[in-house]
Amino acid sequence: MKSRRTRSQERIINILKTLNRAISAQDLYIELRTRDQSMGLATVYRALEALKLEGIIQARTIPGGESVYSLIQEDRHHLTCLQCGDSIPINECPVHALEAQLNKSYQFKIYYHMLEFFGLCTKCQMANALNNSRS
Repeated sequence: MKSRRTRSQERIINILKTLNRAISAQDLYIELRTRDQSMGLATVYRALEALKLEGIIQARTIPGGESVYSLIQEDRHHLTCLQCGDSIPINECPVHALEAQLNKSYQFKIYYHMLEFFGLCTKCQMANALNNSRS
């Protein structure tokens, strides 16, 4: 049974559809204000939490500890640089079979999954190597 969404939740969904990218709650709050759809920051967080529990949006924590939110469209996988914070999307997914098995074995309704590898991108590796050679 689908729950009835609030006007705040609908506004957030519309903005996420328009942006088609992940955004922090703070940036979403600012985006709402620029569109003359102001709502309190606490309301933004409550609406995001409700939409997450409904399986409409997903949250991803980036290296600085902040969460970014996006509509659930497909599973997302990334290589994330710990130094510069860049995230490179990857298309391969080695866990779809595991997801189906877990769903069946535990009768657990899975909305989405994320796979993320953390390390250093080529640019940061080169910068570190250059800095180390100068020391």
